[in-house]
Amino acid sequence: MTHNPAAEPLSAEPQEESLGALVANATDHISTLVRAEIELAKAELRFDAKRVGTAAGLFGAAAFMAHLCLILASFAIAYGLVALGVWTWLAFTIVTVFYLVVAALLVLFGVRRLKGLAGMRRTMRSLKSLRGGEPESGLATIGASQSAGQVGSHREPVSPDR
Repeated sequence: MTHNPAAEPLSAEPQEESLGALVANATDHISTLVRAEIELAKAELRFDAKRVGTAAGLFGAAAFMAHLCLILASFAIAYGLVALGVWTWLAFTIVTVFYLVVAALLVLFGVRRLKGLAGMRRTMRSLKSLRGGEPESGLATIGASQSAGQVGSHREPVSPDR
């Protein structure tokens, strides 16, 4: 027979459990709750990972199909130039040079974007100061008399476009 506390009448004096028993009971409930949450997180992660994998496969297939279309469009453009009276070798050379110019521009823009990287200068300076034991330049001037709005005003601003 199982113990059912709801079936018992309320008595004038409640049963007192020892503090150790209450702590053990709470610890057991907390560990059960944590295990259940971990299992839920694993199940959700597995489900999401499957969906992300499927979506990545579909995006890959779409990119492959778009690449094939680009190749076919290149041939169509080249043969369109031939139909306009341009020699065959020159038509294909024009299409090839066009793609080389586009690729060169993309590389140029990519390199320019990489030149703007900060290279974690602030983090490296902070790590060097921690390793050396000396405060960062400007940190020694911060005193307790500064207000909350002034603390950190010596730092370099972080621009969002980098």
